[in-house]
Amino acid sequence: MSTPYPFTAVVGQADLRLALLLNAVSPAVGGVLVRGEKGTAKSTAVRALSALLPQVDVVPGCRFSCAPAAADPACPDGPHEPGPGSARPARMVELPVGASEDRLVGALDIERALAEGVKAFEPGLLADAHRGILYVDEVNLLHDHLIDLLLDAAAMGASYVEREGVSVRHAARFLLVGTMNPEEGELRPQLLDRFGLTVEVAASREPAQRVEVVRRRLAYEDDPAGFAGRWAGDEDEVRARVVAARALLPQVVLGDTALLQIAATCAGFEVDGMRADIVMARTATALAAWAGRTSVRKEDVRQAALLALPHRRRRNPFDAPGLDEDMLDRILDRFPDEEPEPDPEPDRNPDADPDPEGPDGDGGGPDGGGGVPPQSGGPQGSDAPADSTDTDGPAESPSDAPESPQPSPQEAGGPEQAAVRAAEPFRTKMLSVPGLGEGAAGRRSRARTAHGRTTGAQRPRGHLTKLHLMATVHAAAPHQRARGRDGRGLVVRKDDLRQATREGREGNLVLFVVDASGSMAARQRMSAVKGAVLSLLLDAYQRRDKVGLITFRGATAELALPPTSSVDAAAARLEQLPTGGRTPLAAGLLKAHEVLRIERLRDPSRRPLLVVVTDGRATSAGTISGRTDGTPRELAGRSARLLQAGGVASVVVDCESGPVRLGLAGVLAADLGGPAVTLDGLRADSLAGLVKNVRTAVTSDSNRRAA
Repeated sequence: MSTPYPFTAVVGQADLRLALLLNAVSPAVGGVLVRGEKGTAKSTAVRALSALLPQVDVVPGCRFSCAPAAADPACPDGPHEPGPGSARPARMVELPVGASEDRLVGALDIERALAEGVKAFEPGLLADAHRGILYVDEVNLLHDHLIDLLLDAAAMGASYVEREGVSVRHAARFLLVGTMNPEEGELRPQLLDRFGLTVEVAASREPAQRVEVVRRRLAYEDDPAGFAGRWAGDEDEVRARVVAARALLPQVVLGDTALLQIAATCAGFEVDGMRADIVMARTATALAAWAGRTSVRKEDVRQAALLALPHRRRRNPFDAPGLDEDMLDRILDRFPDEEPEPDPEPDRNPDADPDPEGPDGDGGGPDGGGGVPPQSGGPQGSDAPADSTDTDGPAESPSDAPESPQPSPQEAGGPEQAAVRAAEPFRTKMLSVPGLGEGAAGRRSRARTAHGRTTGAQRPRGHLTKLHLMATVHAAAPHQRARGRDGRGLVVRKDDLRQATREGREGNLVLFVVDASGSMAARQRMSAVKGAVLSLLLDAYQRRDKVGLITFRGATAELALPPTSSVDAAAARLEQLPTGGRTPLAAGLLKAHEVLRIERLRDPSRRPLLVVVTDGRATSAGTISGRTDGTPRELAGRSARLLQAGGVASVVVDCESGPVRLGLAGVLAADLGGPAVTLDGLRADSLAGLVKNVRTAVTSDSNRRAA
């Protein structure tokens, strides 16, 4: 087993280390979500935490880590006889993003269950993580069905496995820690709220700290055991402090003043539900215990708010998490603390005054402890060593960053206009790809998936995951006499097993092609267009799609956002979108064809949905390769038919307005082989109005005929 990087050797990242340590002191806090860019030691710090957790006593031989003093009466390995337990280190279990349901919750031996009637159960990762840490790297990329299982286990403290009438339950209480890069997409609100605390991390811009990060990382890679040995003293001190804080935790008093401060803070920031109040109370209590005190102070409540509330204030996926610290101080100042007790004087606080000549010649110990926790609510201005899969080079300063060339107003065919703010988003009609796909699980188009309604059965391809009981019985029944069946049990062999085929929903690649030319540049009109695209982006977030954004104006089409799971990034690019110039519609469509061709090679199973937002005008051929003979309108038609020939499902959002309408968007939709919908028709509520109007017309016609 490789030597882990020491927790106390991480440079800076005070809030990250404090949040992890608070969960080590009080697992009831509810876990940590670490948000930040790549190469900021998110994974390194989390993996190092397990070494600081106290050992746990378990029943010898129990695969589900039952405690000897309070064994689970429903444990599949039970019942357990009273007796002494054995101590082992707390586990940190990693859940891979691509894990199967069986790997997470465990699997039943279906063949033995049918033939012998026994519950032969193989525990999964939830059982391994019981009374330890469950770590999910890139938690925002986790599949929906795994998120549902995590939510159930986190809410009930137990995992249930039910397969065709066979049921197994076991305890599953764990510290949930997740890391994510917001550029790759956001979490579902239900899972986001399950994390007790959240921390924003960022790489340091201080050269001295970056040098220290590199120095320590290189020293660790040259001699992991030796490097860990130089930090062993600091690790032992923090481990002892965690044990002491755990012992002190039941004695900490959460007074009425602190409770009022917590309630007023959650109410003042309009946080939904009551989980935030409970998490803040537990966090403030853990902060007091970590500081060696038996009463909660205002600074504990303040730090608890900075850790527990930012991710609970998001109203939609385009809101950045954060907290107004001035407003927080104004709320807390309304409830002054009572006379504080004197601070304790521990033998040595490794955090308050680190030795500048400590191990490795650079001092250490986790920041942000002692009597007063750090009071920073934003991303840390410090860096830490990243593991081999989580590294990044120094970021360029804005002045050094290369600028993409922009065409001049003359090249663009007209003056560029300032970006217009998007109108308020709305709920859109359902847009889907026709046919039956086999892509990643999502909520948009019909697909064959591992979850959904059962539509048939087939022989399993590889490991059996979903048994079709009736099809299996039918396959085994004709062979019972030949197999010598002499009892009540059904003689089932591997060849009899049948896999259930299911139909559910998949996520698609939604590629937006947005006309940003002068014909769309009227402020009110472009605001409505951006509002419509923003609404479609919100719909894509809810349906777990990947999104991409192409804009065309002047002489060229630009891939403003390569296909990504980060809907936030697409919304930000859309907000900054300038307008003006001629309309190279053909260039935009050909750019879409090229992007989809590349994406089809990268992910063949994910089907695309092309959403073209335009009024249908084409006033410039633009910069395109291939045949350039013909008018701009003819070139656009040929480009659209090329997409249709490739089987790309398309929708045209018609942005034409005014009393005189040319209907060019409808012509474009016909060339693409898809429907055209107006901005007003895109609204979900307009569908109900359409149905109502149709019913009214039918009723009127019937009455007229009766008369």
